[in-house]
Amino acid sequence: MIDHIVADLTRPVSLTKLAQLADLSPFHFHRVFQAMVGETPNEFVKRLRLERSLYLMSFGKRKSLTDIALDSGFSSSSDFTRSFKQRYGVAPSKFDVAAWRSEHHERIEAAAAESPFKLTEKLPRTNPDHFRVRVREMPARTVAYIRVSNPYQGDAVVQAAQRLLSWAETHRIADNQWYGYQFESPQVTALELCHYCVAVELKTEIQAEGEVGVYHFPPMLVAEVVMKGGIDLEIRLLRWLYGSWLPRSKYVPADQPCFEAWLGKPFAHGFEHFELAIHLPIK
Repeated sequence: MIDHIVADLTRPVSLTKLAQLADLSPFHFHRVFQAMVGETPNEFVKRLRLERSLYLMSFGKRKSLTDIALDSGFSSSSDFTRSFKQRYGVAPSKFDVAAWRSEHHERIEAAAAESPFKLTEKLPRTNPDHFRVRVREMPARTVAYIRVSNPYQGDAVVQAAQRLLSWAETHRIADNQWYGYQFESPQVTALELCHYCVAVELKTEIQAEGEVGVYHFPPMLVAEVVMKGGIDLEIRLLRWLYGSWLPRSKYVPADQPCFEAWLGKPFAHGFEHFELAIHLPIK
């Protein structure tokens, strides 16, 4: 159900439709969803739309608040302003985006410092590593994935990757392309509310089973940056890509998650050195 919702936040969300997709009554679906996610379906959708609007305010080209409201799935600018003020305490026109981003950068650094991945330095806000962007077309892809809640705590992502790797080996697809992605941006979403997906690309049709889901991504244009280094290098790359390259480019973020495309299997080089390409969907 989360996949159905996040695939298009501008699409009207009906409790009846979601319940039908889950093969449950609306009453039972509402209770099950709230127990699993911690929010009602309506609260979940509204939060994602607000976070999408904040993402567009932070990283997109300068747009009117009305355009941002509609692009985020709100029916009107007044509905958007009312919902935004209820959640963040001020109207969107008075919201301090720079302070919000700075606060989340500090939280990300603090979380990374306590993770298994060994953040070793304070992160600069410039591009001392001379990152280079390649804009490329990606074809439609289908992936098998395991979703991890609150991925910035402990080693849940590592454990999920190991379980999916075992599953992939059973299905003889462990040598396919591996990805990591999350629809929420940690730049604007509270870290404990983020979900990270460990995924492997499928070349043939395989049915979802147990905790392993299947998701279809459309063709997309991405800004690609290849990196080889530690978690501090990756965070530095993401900060530069979103905060420096994107605002200066002719592109805006697309409605797809940012990907880690692993060069080889996940964590093939341990927890202190990563070899991967970052794919930021753009349009």
